[in-house]
Amino acid sequence: MKLPDEAHTSRPWRIHELTPDFRLYDVWALPTPGGRDDFSRLVRQFAAGDTARNPSRVARALFAIRWKLGSLLGWDDRDSGVGCRVPSLRDRLPADLREGPSGPEFETLPFRSVYVTDNEWAAEIANRTVHGVMHIGWVADDVGGYRGQMAVLVKPNGGVGSAYMALIAPFRHMVVYPPLMRAIGQEWQAHKPYDSRAE
Repeated sequence: MKLPDEAHTSRPWRIHELTPDFRLYDVWALPTPGGRDDFSRLVRQFAAGDTARNPSRVARALFAIRWKLGSLLGWDDRDSGVGCRVPSLRDRLPADLREGPSGPEFETLPFRSVYVTDNEWAAEIANRTVHGVMHIGWVADDVGGYRGQMAVLVKPNGGVGSAYMALIAPFRHMVVYPPLMRAIGQEWQAHKPYDSRAE
């Protein structure tokens, strides 16, 4: 479910101090109900994600087109990424986060973990169009449990980046995110840990 920006901006996340020059584009409640200690499982699930496994054929096709265009136009060349075109957000980390774990490596997606705590994780991506951040938080729900919350923050790369973000906005909201949210929930339930208390 899409959430208002305040669902992200009103929380005392550490990401705020690192991204004052980024724009918040999306905030989503993730269908991942769990307990206080389940956040690390959600982080591992995201790090193992793959756009080729999106349950929507249309979304898979759009991702495939995006990767193909990126290859043809040089958007995703090695010199356009984090540490080349833009410095990593890890360079902005305060000492306590820099000395802590950065988070897991991604199996297939072109993201890089920035930091992870007991209730938030940030990963970044950069190419010729944008420098983006995926922020995953673990928040209390209304029934005494917890759930994931995802925010997407973006710093477009000039006019091309701003035009690109405007062009893909309707596809993100109508085609990509709804089936992605369903897939996240299905995978979360499919790998739900056994709980003997439920017997």
